Amino acid sequence: MASTHIDNTGEGAGRKGFAGLVVGAIGVVYGDIGTSPLYALREALRPFAADGVHEAEVIGLISLMIWTLTVIVTFKYVLFLLRADNDGEGGTLSLLALLMKKMGRNVPVLFFAGLIGAALFIGDAMITPALSVMSALEGLKLVTPAFAEYVPLASAAIMIVLFAVQSRGTAAVSMFFGPITVLWFLAMAAGGLIHIGDDWRILEALNPINALSFLAHAGTVGLIVLGAVFLTVTGAEALYADLGHFGRRPIQMAWFVLVFPALLLNYLGQGALVLSHPHAATNPFFLMYPDWALLPVVLLATMATIIASQAVITGAFSLARSAVHLGFLPRLRIKFTSETNTGQIYVPSVNLLLLVGVLMLIFSFGDSESLATAYGISVTGTMVISTMLVFQFLRAVWGYSLVVAALLLLPLFFIEVMFLAANLLKIHDGGWVPVALALAIMILMWTWTRGQAYLKRLRANNEIPLDSFIRSIERKSDHSPVTVPGTAVFLTSVPDRTPNVLLHNLKHNHVLHEQNVILTVWTEDEPYVPDSRRIKLSQLSPRFVRLDITFGFMDDPDVTRALALCREGGFKFEIMKTSFYLGRRNLVRTPNTGLPAWQERIFMALEGLAIDPSDYFNLPSNRVVELGEQIAI
Repeated sequence: MASTHIDNTGEGAGRKGFAGLVVGAIGVVYGDIGTSPLYALREALRPFAADGVHEAEVIGLISLMIWTLTVIVTFKYVLFLLRADNDGEGGTLSLLALLMKKMGRNVPVLFFAGLIGAALFIGDAMITPALSVMSALEGLKLVTPAFAEYVPLASAAIMIVLFAVQSRGTAAVSMFFGPITVLWFLAMAAGGLIHIGDDWRILEALNPINALSFLAHAGTVGLIVLGAVFLTVTGAEALYADLGHFGRRPIQMAWFVLVFPALLLNYLGQGALVLSHPHAATNPFFLMYPDWALLPVVLLATMATIIASQAVITGAFSLARSAVHLGFLPRLRIKFTSETNTGQIYVPSVNLLLLVGVLMLIFSFGDSESLATAYGISVTGTMVISTMLVFQFLRAVWGYSLVVAALLLLPLFFIEVMFLAANLLKIHDGGWVPVALALAIMILMWTWTRGQAYLKRLRANNEIPLDSFIRSIERKSDHSPVTVPGTAVFLTSVPDRTPNVLLHNLKHNHVLHEQNVILTVWTEDEPYVPDSRRIKLSQLSPRFVRLDITFGFMDDPDVTRALALCREGGFKFEIMKTSFYLGRRNLVRTPNTGLPAWQERIFMALEGLAIDPSDYFNLPSNRVVELGEQIAI
């Protein structure tokens, strides 16, 4: 069946639908960036607290924050990367898939860059919810200090509820969250606008020379502060990963009309407040608001930070589906939560993994100040990887020369590497956490990929060429198998080799069906495949047909629905007289062969997480026959 999804721009939704997508994008895509004012300036000012905050430092820091937002978010992501899509889908793995399609799959540098970027993003998806929600709830300490000891418990309770509602789908979540986030950005803009007049010198921060001057004179402290300044752009990679959920135009419109102006006004307001009242440096965001508004703002901030978590969660779901279809992860259960947009999905196992990771971080670090030191490495690392992939994208897809691509991206690459170096200074203060998370996830994906490649080589050594098998089986003899009515479909990943499950069926049952279909399901390095390219039929002999079904890596791999297209190709069969034969492999560890022992254990554990192929391909459960075999690895 044809895939229905938001087009690359998002304009096809109509005026009312477009407005809804804009509001949804504000709620889901920009929730993370929208909560960074809660803690970014506070953490950036912390290294100067002992000696007191000076005018040049405040103006320089605000200038750095504004121009970091401008260069990285506006120029790189909103204006450029949203155009570097793979048929409307964004994110590190989507970009990697496009490059592998153009440059070939055997490019080790691209492969490992994609794995690292994906792993870092998953680490970011665990840290962001914990940091954002704790930062907001800690504002209640200004209302009543007695609440301080309950922040971790309250944060954990909120996270449990948030992850519990993910199964309802992005549309339902964004419909509820969008208007709240619009109100949040308006409140931030109002708070900043009110305080800009406290000290008009803060407008000097709009001049990028002040940012460069600050870095030139700050010395070693400036490098440390860069790690905190980078907190202003947290969520930018999720912005790119969520492209398939909302489309390019709605995301761009939301940024320029509301999100960017609100952030600009708020940071200027915080800076002016600190210039006029230096003691406000301890918590400049919440101290912008009068006492009567403090509790409502804290509650609104809490809701906004819950929403901020949604951006990375939905991005993680999209990334997981891409990883499954590209062969980086075993087949996971993926539920589609929208009848009209296949980009809106729910992955239960990833949802559970993120929840466990978030809860561990909340109770391990205890407060946002400690967790902020662990933040940044995963985000900056992902951004550096995406810039490297974009460099290849410019050359392979858009045809830019090496010199032009380098001139365009080297300044951005230099800035991001500086931010990465600044965040790496925090390794000993908790920065090792995202590194460890990313390393663990990368090892899992690499192990699965390597194990699958080993099994493929192992099968290749033992399989019989399909054409030879058909010639031998079609010869009439006394030993020919009994012919039974109906159609048998044998699933295989190597279409020119005889499926093991077919050989086992002959060996144990001694029968052959009237029609035998050798079915191979392919996944293209593009998000969606139209019906015109979905089915390919080849008659191999009077009783054997080869059937290739092709899906995009963002398509729902529904084989039963795809088989309906066979009738248009002239292949007739009745589903209730068709049996689907699947091979179920039982992996057995053997010493000194195949993978190293530690990878064998990981691969077998991942194999256990994979869902049943009949569920993954949506085969009729009452028509599936499974035959098992033992495979030594």
